[in-house]
Amino acid sequence: MPQMITCGSEMIRINTAKNTIEYSTSQGRSWSTRYTGSSAGTFKDLLLYGNELLAVTSKGVYYSTSQGRSWSSRYIGSSCGEFQTLQDGGRELLAITEKGLYYSTSQGRSWSFRHR
Repeated sequence: MPQMITCGSEMIRINTAKNTIEYSTSQGRSWSTRYTGSSAGTFKDLLLYGNELLAVTSKGVYYSTSQGRSWSSRYIGSSCGEFQTLQDGGRELLAITEKGLYYSTSQGRSWSFRHR
């Protein structure tokens, strides 16, 4: 699960010990906190998707248009099961959940089952 990504000249990561989003402009030599909060749940996975940063959390899929400074819910339904990871599949977004493989053609707003 990618817990660190490159976004332009920054590295962005999940600090799992503190459940924060951190960034580095020094190629990882030093890190600063970008987001501290619990409203999005526990962060598990990050994905740069177009001009958005997507996150898998314990509450569902969240997105940020501010490089992780603030987060909004994109999908918090329970029918897919708990999300584990996200991947850019080209024309669709792919998610592995506890119930199998799902795909979205709506930037993660809705999901369809693909395979167990």
